[in-house]
Amino acid sequence: MKKRALGRTGLSFFPVGLGGMPMSVAGRPDEARSLATLAAALDAGVDFIDTANVYCLDDKDLGHNERLIAKAVKGRQDVLIATKGGLARPGGAWTNDARPSFLRESVELSLKALGVEAIGLYQLHAPDSEVPLEDSMGELERLKDEGKLVHIGVSNFDEDELRRALRVVRVESVQNRCNPFDSGDYTDGLLTLCEREDVTYLPYSVVGGHRGQLKVGDHPLLKELGAKYRATPYAVTVAWHLAKSPAVLPIPGASRPESIRDSASAAALTLDAADVKRIDALSR
Repeated sequence: MKKRALGRTGLSFFPVGLGGMPMSVAGRPDEARSLATLAAALDAGVDFIDTANVYCLDDKDLGHNERLIAKAVKGRQDVLIATKGGLARPGGAWTNDARPSFLRESVELSLKALGVEAIGLYQLHAPDSEVPLEDSMGELERLKDEGKLVHIGVSNFDEDELRRALRVVRVESVQNRCNPFDSGDYTDGLLTLCEREDVTYLPYSVVGGHRGQLKVGDHPLLKELGAKYRATPYAVTVAWHLAKSPAVLPIPGASRPESIRDSASAAALTLDAADVKRIDALSR
């Protein structure tokens, strides 16, 4: 199985990663099922796992997902846990906070939750309209220089924001919401910029979240292609992301072992170019 490079880091990973959020937010499964899900991911070859300090219930539960994943991975050197900072969770709400001081505090909390001396990939969770982007990225660069971060990425960025970030610091990844029904990043220039700058694009909500999951499962085209490729509509959808560019490494979320096994199976699917175009048309 050909692995996919992470930016210019020299690291490469199984073509499908895992998004950890469903295991820690409202409606989350019990710990036993979450650990079984993570074990299934590792058994399937997944070696890139995405998390964030705010994948939790509220500000009293910060780091829940990070601690859960760290427990499952148990210090394995062949698995990268990527985390994020720049959002707060007061009372369970999501709020932007990309102030340098808050990012520094968040990094320290994530280091403790993950039980590491340096975070392999740390991504700014989202731009903050109240804080100059250059200030936020500059603080991440300082934290990297201090040895607390190894590589830096961003999340929920558009093309202009990525250009601005790249002028401040080397960015290895962009993590954005993208699915067959909302795939603007693949056509609006962002993916092209990622390819040009050797930045890995990490699509999350790869089927469109819970509602999208229902839509994908019932969609006539995706069901038809599932039958053609002897795969589920969900695996076909993940394979579609993989077909868009070698710079794409999808991180489907999962809270059940069977879900991540199915997503990981997409790494073995090669869609015909004509079928990729048919799926492309779903967002028009």
